Amino acid sequence: MNAPTSDNHASYDKTKLFLLSVIALVTAGMAFSIRGGITSDLQKVFFESSDPTHAAARVTAVTGAAFLGFAISVLVGSPLCDYLGMGRLLGLAAALFAAGIGGTIVTPVGEGAQNMLWMSMFGMGLAHGLVEAVINPLIATLYPKDKTHKLNVLHSWWPGGIIIGGLISASGIAWKVQLIIVLIPAIAFGAMLLGAKFPPTERVAAGVSSGEMFKEALRPLFIVFFLLMFLTASTELAPGQWVDAALTRTVHFRGILLLVYVSGLMFVMRYFAGPLAHKLSPVGLLWFSSLLAGIGLFLLATANSPITGLLAATVWGVGVCYMWPTMLAVTSERFPKGGAFLMGVMGSAGNLAIFFVLPKLGQIFDEAKLAAAKLQNLDFSALQDAAKTDTGKADTLNTILSSASETSFKAVAMIPIVLVIVFALIWFYDKSKGGYKAERLDSSD
Repeated sequence: MNAPTSDNHASYDKTKLFLLSVIALVTAGMAFSIRGGITSDLQKVFFESSDPTHAAARVTAVTGAAFLGFAISVLVGSPLCDYLGMGRLLGLAAALFAAGIGGTIVTPVGEGAQNMLWMSMFGMGLAHGLVEAVINPLIATLYPKDKTHKLNVLHSWWPGGIIIGGLISASGIAWKVQLIIVLIPAIAFGAMLLGAKFPPTERVAAGVSSGEMFKEALRPLFIVFFLLMFLTASTELAPGQWVDAALTRTVHFRGILLLVYVSGLMFVMRYFAGPLAHKLSPVGLLWFSSLLAGIGLFLLATANSPITGLLAATVWGVGVCYMWPTMLAVTSERFPKGGAFLMGVMGSAGNLAIFFVLPKLGQIFDEAKLAAAKLQNLDFSALQDAAKTDTGKADTLNTILSSASETSFKAVAMIPIVLVIVFALIWFYDKSKGGYKAERLDSSD
């Protein structure tokens, strides 16, 4: 695991480095979907018996810790690619995946469960953040003239990992076993690091100083994209982490299967990002993505059958498909002097958004279910206990929880409205200046 050298990136084994990046991202995708799939199990085992009225808020606070960990490590880890080396950071990521999974599995039920689960999820988030901190600038460095396409192809394996994890989650095997399975790809990419040689980042190869790198973060257009990253990530990732717990009862089958289906769409469609980006421009692609994502989220909020659930998931999935990798590609193409640091800043922004939005979804859900119960002059805790033995009460509880799910998804469906407006303004501005233009550093071959 070598630190970067000054060799030209063309002399490195691109195929091996791309495959290593794919396996690392698959590990992160599996962890993400399995974490979402076991949310109901964690809620039931650790929180419902002790605090039923706030169980959703507490479990989403725990799972949301992974996004805080991601936000911190991708921000700190990205500039460290240039100093510690990409291989060392990926090795640390593999170790943190193992530590986070182990901590979650051994957490005992009781007083300190929430804190231990929080730290374990935080550790898995740190691991994911380090993966993104390395693989995004690595691919941008290896393929300087085809960043949008190659980053989308790489990130097709994020939904690939989600599909694998989602199918494991839907299989019904014990939640602890599901987490153990994530260790397999983590060990695999950790082993591939032995003897691997990594190139210097594009910024270092071009001789751009650290001072110039940090100045890029102050450019007004970058600040706009930084803020937009909060909203695109909230549109894509927060609903994905909440879909199983919230929608299973409304669409009448495991909500995690909707995530698997959407991930399948994303896996295929990201391979076509290059032609679409060239036809529309990356910003135009983001505008269409935001429009479809907003419509899809509203449809998910009102879906009440398997057919309407699949229809809504299709629209939402097509919408969010290109958001994350295209935002990273735009950052690398329009602010290349920012290097790995700016890509890390964007990843950090995206995950900080989820850290705040996901618990908010749980809070909205809890408030909505209590309000719905109150309208019927019912005590929610008493209703939940009665529903265990009374079929009529169980139906009433299901109706209340379905209504709360609809309320929580309608709340997040408001976010893409802002995206549609701002991306339209940037798109028109680019056209007035002759179209979208990617900046290239002198070293790009």
